[in-house]
Amino acid sequence: MFTTTRFTDWDLPQGILNGIEELGWEYSTPVQKDTIPLALSGRDVIGQARTGSGKTGAFGIPIISKCTASGKLQALILTPTRELANQVAEEMKIVQGDSGLTILTVYGGTDLEKQARALQDGVDIIVGTPGRVMDMSERGHIDLSSPTLFCLDEADRMLDMGFFPDIMWVVEKMTSRQQTLLFSATFPQEIIDEANEFMNEPEFVLTNVEELDIPPIDMYMVSIGRANKLWVAGRLLTKNEDGQSIIFCNTKRMVDLAVQRLSKHGFDVAGLHGDLNQNQREKVLDKFKGGQFKTIVATDVASRGIDVDGITMVINYDIPNDIDSFIHRVGRTGRIGRKGEAWSLVSRDDSAQLNKIIATYGLNIIETEAPDLPQGMDRDPVKKQDDYGETANVFGFVTLSLDIPQKVAGSSRTVSDWFVKALNCKELEIGDVSFEEQKTFISIHTSKIGLAIKALEKREMAGQIVSVSIV
Repeated sequence: MFTTTRFTDWDLPQGILNGIEELGWEYSTPVQKDTIPLALSGRDVIGQARTGSGKTGAFGIPIISKCTASGKLQALILTPTRELANQVAEEMKIVQGDSGLTILTVYGGTDLEKQARALQDGVDIIVGTPGRVMDMSERGHIDLSSPTLFCLDEADRMLDMGFFPDIMWVVEKMTSRQQTLLFSATFPQEIIDEANEFMNEPEFVLTNVEELDIPPIDMYMVSIGRANKLWVAGRLLTKNEDGQSIIFCNTKRMVDLAVQRLSKHGFDVAGLHGDLNQNQREKVLDKFKGGQFKTIVATDVASRGIDVDGITMVINYDIPNDIDSFIHRVGRTGRIGRKGEAWSLVSRDDSAQLNKIIATYGLNIIETEAPDLPQGMDRDPVKKQDDYGETANVFGFVTLSLDIPQKVAGSSRTVSDWFVKALNCKELEIGDVSFEEQKTFISIHTSKIGLAIKALEKREMAGQIVSVSIV
């Protein structure tokens, strides 16, 4: 994760070196090693860097080194979300050491006039979201003709969120812009095309995709029906009792349901999604960072900016709909070389998407069963449910294999009638019956499978006890 290049190897101001020492940094990460010298020389740079690879330092150190504490806006950094803007600003304030720069955040969901008053007192660097920066520029609170340095963080996420028209509006107003830095975990063609419109012969820092994009963590997948994903999640959270976890869901509704159900089973969890206002989101994040919550359940957009070193496990409760989100999710753990795990809960409907993700990035995801309960714990926090949906055909029928030959079981009609009577069900809920060697096979609708198995455990068929298994 780290190189042999020290920050002291570069000609950096002493104030920055003091800040870097305060953060405990000694050796640069690969993206820092390749990006910082180029950025210090004044080149436009496009850097491939996932969350947790040290990218804030990669663009923050050169930007800070080029700014002076004058109270005049010299650098603008755009991020896709408020949480990430706060994270970047907080880290840069430490990195600057005793440089004396004023670094302010500008984003929606908070009091605009309060932000405007802070800007009036003078600002050297702004870290903000595109929409609020545009708004405050149009109101005269930000002079976009002033900054010479421009940085886009998580450009691929900005593209997904539809921010590029806003970004281009900002770029056009930055008439004094001399240097542009762009960072992205992945590089869709649209980003390359847009970058060529406003960057000046940028230098690409693109090392091997698998080495940079994929954090050095252990990745696992558990094939499980949706009905029992909560059961697996419960075991995983119990396994990760000493660390913090993030559970990712694709929808706000699923976040709320997961929080409700996990809380009911005694887990200390909180939800994070776009329906929460800014104050609510910041309170949740502060409590999570402070260790008051062990687990956050979040959507992709709401998770931007969650930067907590104690996150040791990521759980993909839902497999993301777009490939790149998988990289952003797993990047929340294994930060700066720390140990971490990412678990994906995969139903039959999810498997094609996960296979696509695996093929795209060449991932090594180990297929395994749900982890065992910790030693001394003999009861699951979430009870496992009977779930036969994963083995059902498109019509909802599951095939049972009965350990009884045809000569004992009788005709297909005899077997079918036995089940109709034993289950007190309709004939339409009993499907085809077939025979093979010493086995009898019968398809039964998923709604009756549990009853069928219990009936065979308690009742004889053709005068004998019959063993049963699901095909």
